[in-house]
Amino acid sequence: MKLAVIGGGGFRVPLIYRALCSGTFAGLVNEVCLYDADSSRTAAIARVARDLPLPHGAQPPRLTVNERLEDALAGADVVFVAIRPGGAGGRVLDERVAIAEGLLGQETVGAGGLSYALRSIPQMLTVAEAIVAACPDAWVINFTNPAGIITGALQPLLGGRIIGICDSASGLVRRASIAVGVPLPPGSLTGVDYVGLNHLGWLRALEYDGGDLLPALLADSSRLAVFEEGRVFGPQFLHMLGALPNEYLFYYYFHAEARRSVAAAPETRGESIIRQQDGLYPDLLSTDRPFAAWEAARRSREEGYLAEARTAEESRDEADLAGGGYEQVALTVMRALVRDEPAELILNIRNGNAIPQLPAGAVVEIPARVTGHGVRALPVGTPTPHQLGLISQVLGVEQDVIAAVVQGDRSLALRAFALHPLIDSAHTAQRLLRGYEKALPGLRSLWR
Repeated sequence: MKLAVIGGGGFRVPLIYRALCSGTFAGLVNEVCLYDADSSRTAAIARVARDLPLPHGAQPPRLTVNERLEDALAGADVVFVAIRPGGAGGRVLDERVAIAEGLLGQETVGAGGLSYALRSIPQMLTVAEAIVAACPDAWVINFTNPAGIITGALQPLLGGRIIGICDSASGLVRRASIAVGVPLPPGSLTGVDYVGLNHLGWLRALEYDGGDLLPALLADSSRLAVFEEGRVFGPQFLHMLGALPNEYLFYYYFHAEARRSVAAAPETRGESIIRQQDGLYPDLLSTDRPFAAWEAARRSREEGYLAEARTAEESRDEADLAGGGYEQVALTVMRALVRDEPAELILNIRNGNAIPQLPAGAVVEIPARVTGHGVRALPVGTPTPHQLGLISQVLGVEQDVIAAVVQGDRSLALRAFALHPLIDSAHTAQRLLRGYEKALPGLRSLWR
């Protein structure tokens, strides 16, 4: 079986390859083929993958590199897509244009996320068209952010064969289940009620042995203090909310604090990544220890994740720093699809009738069961008015962004900026869109 990784020069790709070399995912594929628009990045990451320290007896799949997208896709059974149009430099512009308007400068949330989507959808549509031509029966697992928007944009081309993934919701469930003392078996969501969109969702129940353990967790300050979301939101707020929010809801519930923290920082997250990785890829091509160089950079990058939500004294949990998020979710999905080994995960999928108050074609982030026949939504409870209100507002924005690109309609892009809950006025939205068009000239070519 062949796995094609589009965006094969991505920083996290070695985590995928390492997981396929030993352990529960060993033997799942025969070939991992890397493709990236920047061939030098692919060559660097391939060196890291071949230098991975593996346990005795590991049998790594064949690693190949292609310089043409069509060749990489040919014969693929599964396609992972994780591209970043514009690179880290584009991310910095997403952040800085928002900050200049006094807004939150964040990669996937708010103004920066909308700009990122406008930049990414066109290239992802090109990738989807190539998949339809080269391997129409392949399963497509989308890592590209903003994951919900991108997955929604590609569904008309790929139908039910595309699944969007993110590790933040799965990580929340894992951390909460450990805190209540009933760690869930991998790939099982029995008793879990989670509802929302990508980077905007809530864990509302953790049922075990006939009872819901979440209320007691929300009332226990000491147990909340042992995991990231408990510390980020604080026990008083969580008790009042009656649910555990996805960590990205920090940007909504503590918007003013997040905005001030990001604006006051000496560098944005994107600038930090550029600084941390400046020269890294050339070094990976020249050093005789590519894995060690990559691993040091990976740890540094993980330590800075969501730093604005933590005090200077707080650090991320060691389990989160060790990796094992995105790739574990993606490979669990892949194993369920190709081996018909059922698994339950929180995924970005077509709503159907899972949340009746939302359009059937909307992409939502909810628990789902994956088998060799595809993906099926698991039952979720009705969202509260607060949850449904925020979901509906952000979903409307996301759908406008997709339509703006597909129809070439600038007015829809402007409406998306104007109606986003983290953008404070229609006048600001006008300045934002003009600012992004000036900083990212490619955006202007979208409009007909």
